[in-house]
Amino acid sequence: MTAAPLGPGQLNAIDHGGSGRPVVLIHGWPLSGKAWEKQVPALIAAGHRVITYDRRGFGLAEKPTEGFDYDTLAADLDAILTAMDLHDVTLVGFSMGGGEVARYIRNHGEDRLRAAVFASAVTPCLMQSDNNPDGPLTKEAAGEMEQGLRDGREAFFPQFVENFYSVDGNLKASAEECEQAVTLCNQSDQGAALGCMEAFGTTDFREDLEAVRVPVLVIHGDSDAIVPLEGSGARTYHAIPDSQFFTIKGAPHGCNVTHSEEFNIALLEFLR
Repeated sequence: MTAAPLGPGQLNAIDHGGSGRPVVLIHGWPLSGKAWEKQVPALIAAGHRVITYDRRGFGLAEKPTEGFDYDTLAADLDAILTAMDLHDVTLVGFSMGGGEVARYIRNHGEDRLRAAVFASAVTPCLMQSDNNPDGPLTKEAAGEMEQGLRDGREAFFPQFVENFYSVDGNLKASAEECEQAVTLCNQSDQGAALGCMEAFGTTDFREDLEAVRVPVLVIHGDSDAIVPLEGSGARTYHAIPDSQFFTIKGAPHGCNVTHSEEFNIALLEFLR
């Protein structure tokens, strides 16, 4: 059974202001809408209306016990766009959030949309299989990640954040940025964290990407150790005709934080 969509208040949806075309920012796993703090001011300064929200089970959103599949998560996004009566929207999906962008378009269409951005996104399909030999995630690696989270969040999240912001073992984020990210991770519900881990690791978005017709920007760090460029960003770019591709050199997975200036320039240029 698919869980009912949560409303904007239940998802801690925040309208940050701005009178221009709306930009909805969809965070990665296992963070929250606060992960976009380096993008919100830049977008507002450029005249955009900016909306963030916390995925169900994360941040300050409600903590339901079900609904961590992408159909439900896309329905949550649709509930926000509908309740806020948003049109001419650009959806920006980071990491796991890229899957929500793809599934939203397939399930709910593009009538409300102007464009879409896939940033460090898990599309088109992470899990490696006979049907998806280029998937960058093996079943063994996925199992180790799940077991690590089950064994103890206190050890798992700091190590995950370090990998999130590192290139070849060299940390690119400040101690304060890492500490903030760990704090956001710890706000997640364990059931939601495990359910969404399974969802982003196993969901195949290849047919979803075939439904995308709006202009698209793909942004990806070329040193992403969490969602490698070759298996995800590059494949997403090739799957969507006429999409634009911006690679951030020397950037890890969390490039919107570690390389925020380059990230913001690319995003704002696309939005113009």
